[in-house]
Amino acid sequence: MKNQGMYIRHPKARGEWAEMRFMIVATEKRLCVTKPWGEIAPFDLATEYRGRFKRVQVKCTLCKRRNSYVCCIAPNRTPYRVDQIDFIAAFVIPTDTWYIIPIRATHGQNALVLSPHLEESKYSKYREAWHLLKG
Repeated sequence: MKNQGMYIRHPKARGEWAEMRFMIVATEKRLCVTKPWGEIAPFDLATEYRGRFKRVQVKCTLCKRRNSYVCCIAPNRTPYRVDQIDFIAAFVIPTDTWYIIPIRATHGQNALVLSPHLEESKYSKYREAWHLLKG
């Protein structure tokens, strides 16, 4: 069941599926998850742990480039700012891999190249870094 998102054709539906997957995993990691009402907030979800809230934008990708995956993270080519969100949660669907990346680490990029197969890569320290949402 882990790769069922690969078969969701509509990008918006696939994004909603990824948000639900995030909520499941975050809850299993003992984070409280909340979703803002409406679509006006720049973040998809907020997590809370011991009174600390983190704003999270969930993204997912199927887009393979060589052995890596490209994940678009900027809506309408406008990068998120640090006053809008705290983290990008990027889900590489084919490998069932989450990246929990602080927005500051994206340096205003429009897309990230994620390499789950590499032990050492630009974003490897954020692979499955759920603990960052507890800090």
